[in-house]
Amino acid sequence: MEELLAPRLIGQESLRVEGLWQDLYQESLLQGRAGSVMRGISILDTALWDLNARSAKLPLHLYLGANVTDKVPAYASGGYYLAGKTPKLLGQELAAYVKAGFKAVKMKVGRLSPKEEEVRIRAAREAVGPDVHLMLDANNAWSDVPTALTYMKRYEPYDPYWIEGPFGPDEIDLHARLAEITPVVIATGEIAYGRWYHKELLDKRGAEILQTDACVCGGITEWRRIAAMAAGYGVTVCPHWFHDVHAPLVAATPNARYVEYFIDDQVLNFRRLIDRQLAVKNGELLLHQTPGLGFRFNERAVKQYALDRARPWTVIR
Repeated sequence: MEELLAPRLIGQESLRVEGLWQDLYQESLLQGRAGSVMRGISILDTALWDLNARSAKLPLHLYLGANVTDKVPAYASGGYYLAGKTPKLLGQELAAYVKAGFKAVKMKVGRLSPKEEEVRIRAAREAVGPDVHLMLDANNAWSDVPTALTYMKRYEPYDPYWIEGPFGPDEIDLHARLAEITPVVIATGEIAYGRWYHKELLDKRGAEILQTDACVCGGITEWRRIAAMAAGYGVTVCPHWFHDVHAPLVAATPNARYVEYFIDDQVLNFRRLIDRQLAVKNGELLLHQTPGLGFRFNERAVKQYALDRARPWTVIR
């Protein structure tokens, strides 16, 4: 950020977002194109969109050209493996999300044996009822199609809405082959980078739901390119992770649907650093109507968690 990317931004016009993105990407070709460098570009690009929307005195979803202006649907993300969490307790956790108004919930799968996983999923489905979307997240658990199919045969009777990340992110061909033989929708892309990777995934029909993360893929600029490209394939976007960033993006994108929402700050601990949380009502996120992303950093929290509490921010000129 300090040595490679910042010198390309200092003194530039913030409204030249497309040009600045290209400058940052071109400057980092030998070091980046993915991973930490692309995440650095994502951070800076997202900050530029926030700055420009604030300058225009518009909330980000309106600045982007909103599809909806008030709220977006969310799913409650949870169902983690924890010591002592029985299938019954898992069901109670997911049922609590439904009671809170969510019409879609997500749980982790793939770590245990197929038989043990079926017991967990059965408990989850019985707890949330037949009309709630039940998403399953394998977190890249499998390395071959036969293994994945063994699990999927156990999962299919419980009507999962999608199976997320069945294989490693670069195993696009395996995603495509599994998509051909299971009726369950394949979702992936949470750590995918750039439009080029996504184009290959779309060309090979490796996913019908993209979980592209603006904080990973190249920022809001690249996320919008990917979402627009996905629309041409008839593919839906349901972005991964930081709902405070993704809610306005979903609001401005016709082929986007769900925002992933974490009930507390145990998984999404970045929430501790911001001064304002999105409100939730009946399983939907109420969009901020203040300029930009609608939140700022909580300076007390930033200082608390900084590596150097006496100097929590680095100023580059």
